[in-house]
Amino acid sequence: MTVQETYGSQTSLAGHTQPVPLPAGARVFRYKLDFYYQQALLYLVTLLLYGGVRGTITFERMPSLETDPLLYIIGLFVVISFVVLMLNKARDRKLIVTGDRIVFHHKFNEREILFTDIEWFHIGRERSVQTAGRSQMVVFKIKNRRRLFRIRIGRYEREKELIMEMHRIAARVPKAKRPFFNMRSSG
Repeated sequence: MTVQETYGSQTSLAGHTQPVPLPAGARVFRYKLDFYYQQALLYLVTLLLYGGVRGTITFERMPSLETDPLLYIIGLFVVISFVVLMLNKARDRKLIVTGDRIVFHHKFNEREILFTDIEWFHIGRERSVQTAGRSQMVVFKIKNRRRLFRIRIGRYEREKELIMEMHRIAARVPKAKRPFFNMRSSG
């Protein structure tokens, strides 16, 4: 990542949007979309195979290809999966780690959390969810907020680099006092 890269936009007094440059030393981790690509392609291949088989072989007990409800259901799944893929691609989710903050960024909003606002921080493994073969998760709580922030490491590009950044942050902020429901400590 170069320093000239931008991660958002800012509206000036004249109403024009201007890109916000990344601070020096910031690390940008993009949200992985490979699952959405695989899902869309799997449904598309299923539709093509089903349509090909049904188009070449006639079955007396099944409705014609034009009135086949299964073909329409598979087609609906294809359309929905491509719409979800395009929405996630347009959302452009990123996790940005700078020297003093974590930024959850997407096209329509961003949330900055200063390290000084973090009440406690925990790096562990989530038992119930395994994303892309990795189950590591970071949980932290900020002051004056009841809900926790969760970062599933496997959902972002460059997982090893991201977990190293999270360990660097964990060394600077207080640790959680007890393990959480459905999580184990990493170590």
